Amino acid sequence: MKRNYTPPKQSMFGQIFDTILVLVLVYASLMIPLLFKAEAKAEAAAEAATHAVKATWESLGQNAVQQAQWVKLGYDPEKAATLINSRFDYTIDPLMLLITIAVVAGYFIFMLKVSDKQYREVIAEKFDNK
Repeated sequence: MKRNYTPPKQSMFGQIFDTILVLVLVYASLMIPLLFKAEAKAEAAAEAATHAVKATWESLGQNAVQQAQWVKLGYDPEKAATLINSRFDYTIDPLMLLITIAVVAGYFIFMLKVSDKQYREVIAEKFDNK
């Protein structure tokens, strides 16, 4: 006969530590790529700005309404040129995409296996003795 399943107990400190750890990991995983790309984009924008002629609202393709909004935000044409001319890069690296899919799928399969084992233990505990 199997002994009754008793789930492990976690202290309040352990729960708080786990929560903070997960938040830090999520924050870091979202910020690190942005920091690396921001550094590269800033260098490219600075290089482009040195080669560019004096920026005007017209050369940036901004109409009167857009110009007014930029001015309300405290930007002049030179400052706004860096933001307007830097475009988002939506290219997808196929290798990184495959690695991400593999990690997510692996974690999903792992969780299914562990959950199935625990589910069967609980069912056996509750219904095999009757």
